[in-house]
Amino acid sequence: MQKKINYFFDDIMLLKTALVHRSYLHERDKDEDIREHNERLEFLGDAVLELIITDFLYREFGEQEGYLTNLRSALVNHNSLKIVGDNLDLPNQICISKGERDDGDGTARSSITADGVEALIGAIYLDGGYNPARDFIHTFILPLLDDIVKNKTYKDSKTKLQELSQKEAKETPTYKVISSEGKDHEKMFKSGVWIKNKKLGEGEGKSKQLAEQSAATNALENFDTIIQENLDK
Repeated sequence: MQKKINYFFDDIMLLKTALVHRSYLHERDKDEDIREHNERLEFLGDAVLELIITDFLYREFGEQEGYLTNLRSALVNHNSLKIVGDNLDLPNQICISKGERDDGDGTARSSITADGVEALIGAIYLDGGYNPARDFIHTFILPLLDDIVKNKTYKDSKTKLQELSQKEAKETPTYKVISSEGKDHEKMFKSGVWIKNKKLGEGEGKSKQLAEQSAATNALENFDTIIQENLDK
């Protein structure tokens, strides 16, 4: 992993911790050196990522706040971070429980990968400070920006789904929480989105808003097929 990211840690335990999902701590044969999962590093990395991306966009784009906010959201959302994580082979590097690996659905695994990228950024920041964290983000995350601008994917999924639904189905999507699990400070929400009483997608997130965005993204992937098969009936 250090070779992949071209950064070598002074405190290797920070890297190890960044690559530990909380489920792994319950494994009987886990590495005895590992006593903490990566959620605290993820919390820190999220803030560092947002600051560095904001600084870059402010300096490079002479646009209004709303446009910059949309670009930032597109760069730091779970979909973009999952792409980065997959490119770094994080799904095979993160320590998770056997049960989580066997039973977790695609949405959950995507979330673990995206969270792992944020944890990795947090670990780099703690180990080396601002500049190495900035170098990582500029090397692995900012290259996604060209396609985001070119394809206008900076519009968030809920906005795109609403525009498409109003055009094709003459109806605004409805979102509902399907379930919520975990303690108050670490809850995971699952939400679904419906159009004309047909569920088009579902997704998970650490807040209702993130879960709804994930559900909208899932619905956009299914929209063309489902709209023809069901909404015209």
